Amino acid sequence: MDLFSRRLSAGITALHGRPRGRLTVLSGARQTGKSTLVRAAFPDHHYIDFDAPTERAVWARLTPADWIARHPRAILDEAQKLPEVFDTIKAVYDRAPHSRYVLLGSSQILLLDRVRESLAGRAALRELFAFSVAELAAGPGAPVRTPPVEELLVGDPAEVLDGIAPERALNPRAASATGAWERFLRWGGMPALHAEDWTDGDRWEWLQDYQSAYLQRDLRDLARIDRLEPFVRAMQAAALRSSQPINFSELARLAGVAPQTARQFVYYLEVSYQVVMLPAWYRNAEKRLTKRPRVHFLDPGIRRCILNRRGDPDGADVESGVVAEFVKCVRTNRLPVQLHHLRTHDQREVDLLIERDDGYIAVEIKQAQRVASPDARGFRGLDAILDKPLLAGLVLSHDTAPRRLEADGLPPTWAIPIPLLFG
Repeated sequence: MDLFSRRLSAGITALHGRPRGRLTVLSGARQTGKSTLVRAAFPDHHYIDFDAPTERAVWARLTPADWIARHPRAILDEAQKLPEVFDTIKAVYDRAPHSRYVLLGSSQILLLDRVRESLAGRAALRELFAFSVAELAAGPGAPVRTPPVEELLVGDPAEVLDGIAPERALNPRAASATGAWERFLRWGGMPALHAEDWTDGDRWEWLQDYQSAYLQRDLRDLARIDRLEPFVRAMQAAALRSSQPINFSELARLAGVAPQTARQFVYYLEVSYQVVMLPAWYRNAEKRLTKRPRVHFLDPGIRRCILNRRGDPDGADVESGVVAEFVKCVRTNRLPVQLHHLRTHDQREVDLLIERDDGYIAVEIKQAQRVASPDARGFRGLDAILDKPLLAGLVLSHDTAPRRLEADGLPPTWAIPIPLLFG
């Protein structure tokens, strides 16, 4: 079976081939395809899985000399589950310049804590997320084209957005992008869900099993929680409020825990790649701006499973799905870009504020099939709040016609179909 191409693949192969990357650490949620990617990229590396408790004791007894002699090139999966291996690999790294290792883990915090303790200054860090819309649009066995969103984040916004011309919506690839976005909204981006011979029933059962495995394995490893019910209630409450500013007191009340415990629960969701906390932008001391972050689930399929929803995607799925695509793009490509949201105390909002060195791009996200200039009203006067120029305004929606939006007081603003930006 042909595998889907991953945007990270070429970069991690090139990195690991350089002296800087001979010890590469790849983190990401369970089942995002980390093992598949690196085993395909490095067929000459021995694959070792530390997930099985009975086998960890055997590997723990190996000395640095044993590793140098027997396994000088290896992929170490779920490395955080064998803490002593980090000191061993550190010794191998220092003694054997020819050694090369790829460390994998599904717990961001546990894996990176071990790296900081033992491998600081030696390890090159990368992250693998679930499929992006561009990867889904390419399909199995086909190369992934660079989506316009990557060019938008580093290039001239006007040039990139003007390049998404109306004719482009008629391109056959636009249909692939639209189909990929619709599949992503309904099922999320976990690789297993996009097997061609799976039924919708298979996909739903897989999502349920994934949630069970996450709670029973990853969460217990991470948090040592004895009773899962309060965490499950907090997770459901957070899923209901995806794309909204987080209120930890309210979350605590719904989960039946203390506010500090609710904060810790959201932190666990974040470091295990279930959610991202989008910070508020509030540098202008003269303006009354909210400082609460917004919570966004990174995968619509997982969110819908948590809420037991099988109907049409809702507005939160759309908004969080868009934010997730930007997060994947920024973190996979390690771009010098910061993502925020902005909200004033008089309820003026910008769903996503993209900060570059030279200015900002403001993004409004709509589920609507048709948008117009009034949908960009939140961009008016934004320059007076920000500390750098507003480079462009962007209204993303399910409208199929890319175009400029013109109105008095608006900065340069474009209406762009969501699939055309990401696919």
